[in-house]
Amino acid sequence: MGYRRLAAEDQFWRRSNMMGVLNTDLARQLEAEKLGARLWRIEPGQASTRHRHKTTEELYVLLEGTGKLRVEDELLVLEPMDAVVVDPETVRQPFNDTGKDQLWLVVGAPTEHADTTTMDEELIAWMYPDGPKALPPELN
Repeated sequence: MGYRRLAAEDQFWRRSNMMGVLNTDLARQLEAEKLGARLWRIEPGQASTRHRHKTTEELYVLLEGTGKLRVEDELLVLEPMDAVVVDPETVRQPFNDTGKDQLWLVVGAPTEHADTTTMDEELIAWMYPDGPKALPPELN
């Protein structure tokens, strides 16, 4: 067929293992092989993990809300439809210190293993330099 479609009402949403952020793994549900793609709904007071990757370059697109994305030590403030690409080994963390939800589209390629329940401790320590549940200073 050459394509796969996933209707909005058929998307499976769940809370992330580490930070409890509501998300849907679009790429997995669409059986993508070369890229990862998720929608993240970050609620007020929440953050995604502060992390980096070995090989995955990530594109962050803020769809709704006012977004904050810390890239290394730089704080970026994004408005809807703003986009940022982050190199694999650069530490990043989207978070929400506002009073309204944020909706992010995060796309990455090439895909790499990201299931913390099956990673070894050395990889977890590298991928999450402050631990997998570290909050940004704005939320502490």
